[in-house]
Amino acid sequence: MPKPFPKEFREDVIRVYRDSDASMAQVAKDFGISPSCLKRWLTIDDRKSITPQAAGRAADESEALREANKRIKLLEQENEVLRRAAAYLSQAHLPGK
Repeated sequence: MPKPFPKEFREDVIRVYRDSDASMAQVAKDFGISPSCLKRWLTIDDRKSITPQAAGRAADESEALREANKRIKLLEQENEVLRRAAAYLSQAHLPGK
């Protein structure tokens, strides 16, 4: 297994890629790494750059979304009950033969 690249080298490659208009393949070639390696480094850096405040907001939004989905499900169930009740009541008041 090859020795990992130093942290400073990885940070430099990521900075150069993000600051330039060059393609991922070109930047990777210039630094002597594979494009898949650069892509993995970028993914890892994106995960690390999420601030605690952003993570907290995401958790709050996730909780709000969960609550909204519960409310939607409840309203859909209530709507179905009312629809069935209206259908039943309309059948019950038909003039008989």
